[in-house]
Amino acid sequence: MNTGGSPPGGDGAYGGIGPEPSPVMRRGRRAWSSAALTAHTLTGPGDERLLEEVRDRAAAVNGRLSGADLAGAVRSSGVAVGSGSAQRAVRRLQEDLHGLGPLQGLADEPGTTDVLVDGGGTVWVDGPGGLRPAGIRLADPEEVRALAVRLAAAGGRRLDDAVPFADVVLGRYRIHAVLPPVSTGGPLVSVRVRHHRAMALEEALPDGAADAWFGPLRAIVAARLNFLVSGGTGSGKTTLLGAMLSAADPAERLLLVEDAQELVPEHPHVVGIQCRTGNIEGAGQVTLTDLVRQALRMRPDRLVVGECRGAEVREFLGAMNTGHDGAGGTIHASSAGAVPARLAAMGALAGMGPEAVALQAASALDVVVHMARTGGRRMPVEIGRVVQGADAAGTGPGHGAGPDYGPEPGHGPGQGQGPGQGQGPGGRGLGVVTVARRSPDGRLEMGPAAGWFRQALAERSVPPPW
Repeated sequence: MNTGGSPPGGDGAYGGIGPEPSPVMRRGRRAWSSAALTAHTLTGPGDERLLEEVRDRAAAVNGRLSGADLAGAVRSSGVAVGSGSAQRAVRRLQEDLHGLGPLQGLADEPGTTDVLVDGGGTVWVDGPGGLRPAGIRLADPEEVRALAVRLAAAGGRRLDDAVPFADVVLGRYRIHAVLPPVSTGGPLVSVRVRHHRAMALEEALPDGAADAWFGPLRAIVAARLNFLVSGGTGSGKTTLLGAMLSAADPAERLLLVEDAQELVPEHPHVVGIQCRTGNIEGAGQVTLTDLVRQALRMRPDRLVVGECRGAEVREFLGAMNTGHDGAGGTIHASSAGAVPARLAAMGALAGMGPEAVALQAASALDVVVHMARTGGRRMPVEIGRVVQGADAAGTGPGHGAGPDYGPEPGHGPGQGQGPGQGQGPGGRGLGVVTVARRSPDGRLEMGPAAGWFRQALAERSVPPPW
């Protein structure tokens, strides 16, 4: 499946981006050609001719410049092919125009999930070992800006003083760029790397966690429970969601709704639709809310929203309440217990009150799987049952959003953590009661909702994992 552009080749290129280069693309290519060449201090008598020739060819050629294009530019400029400056310029330009430029090698490293460029040119890499300095540096803010403009233009987006931020997808890269004065320390570039290789569920779980978590996660999918994967940024939510979808019945039709394509489940029948940003006037925008509505007309066996973050939660919960079992998605939350508050906030964006959100979510959602970084590894740390009303005020560990009715102190306005708290007065709101969680020593501990989980699986003829 490929809904986000042509996939990269072995050299990291992201391929063509459309039948004709737009004026925005042409401006971006010219700007980047100039920056890439001048970064190599072209000062010879023929260097200006070479610079102008490559500018013109970069603006005219759609997609990547081939070696023949670059050689032709050198010949047309009159610069001797054997000259050192021309050879260096062509080699660097070819690298820069064929992907992420100086960031390409970092993005190609196994396990890299993010490449980040700060305003002064400092580069950081996030991966299995956590966030670390990359050991390379872009020359100055102007080079960072030129890179940002070129990448935005390659995705058909404008990036300049009038439109100081852009979000584009180029093959397996999701790129966000911000220019001053919105970014105070200089231009910023953030690259999220999507790995095309699909993962089976057991592969997505780190060593030492697979034995404990594979069974219950596989059971959630087999029983067609509706679930959300929660976690912070970079906790592995999308990776786990894709791996869980890989465990779905091959006879099912999976319909993925995403802001930008990131999910690549190992499954024979996957259909994806993604958002589209509007132009500078806002025309042509396609939102997640629009896509969820369209997805319901496409006969999904499983409806999946890559990331729930706004008003689309109303349509998503509504779909789960109208017979679309086995639905899944991700949500940003600091804990499983914080999910009810996040859902309430998103429901408010759709004009839903807290009680309406609680009613919809309690009947639509079955479980929350929470992801976190533990010891430098991304892994599940809790499975919780989504409950409402009297169930939200049960006995034993549980979480909820609302006044703190439990014996433990609250954490901020409207947040409480104690036995089975709910949201709002009288426990009428939404809560999460633990099914199982990771203990401090790494073992899997059963929670008060473990019995409900076993019963829910048995009702669907799925053998319990414990």
